[in-house]
Amino acid sequence: MTTFKSRLQDDLTAAIKARDELRSATLRMTLAAITKEEVAGTEARVLSDDEVQAVIVREAKKRREAAEAFDKGGRTEQAARERAEGEVLAEYLPAQLSDEELEAIVADAVAESGAEGPRAMGAVMKIVKPKVGDRAEGGRVAAAVKRALAG
Repeated sequence: MTTFKSRLQDDLTAAIKARDELRSATLRMTLAAITKEEVAGTEARVLSDDEVQAVIVREAKKRREAAEAFDKGGRTEQAARERAEGEVLAEYLPAQLSDEELEAIVADAVAESGAEGPRAMGAVMKIVKPKVGDRAEGGRVAAAVKRALAG
């Protein structure tokens, strides 16, 4: 059985052989983040596939935020690079929920909790988050819950 990390390493080797600079640089940085996570704390350990997935989610979020920052600063080349790296990482993430799918999950959660008004946000988020998992970013989920409670 191949682990998620070994798949990343195999893909890195393939990217290097194919002289795909963007892909190899992105995978290298991601593997470095995974290794850093493995040696953090009191003793070194091997991350589970779920933990590796969490590192990739974090790295993808960093790319998205960096791209937005570069856009605001008028540095479109760097922003494009960050977005391209984010797209490479997206291949390793679970498929993202569409807005319609997310709104349906949120609507079910609001109905399930019987919650109304902005104060109920926490209660609804508790129901939605496990159902959504890594298939939608927290900010996107929170915005959908806010819209549902306001409506």
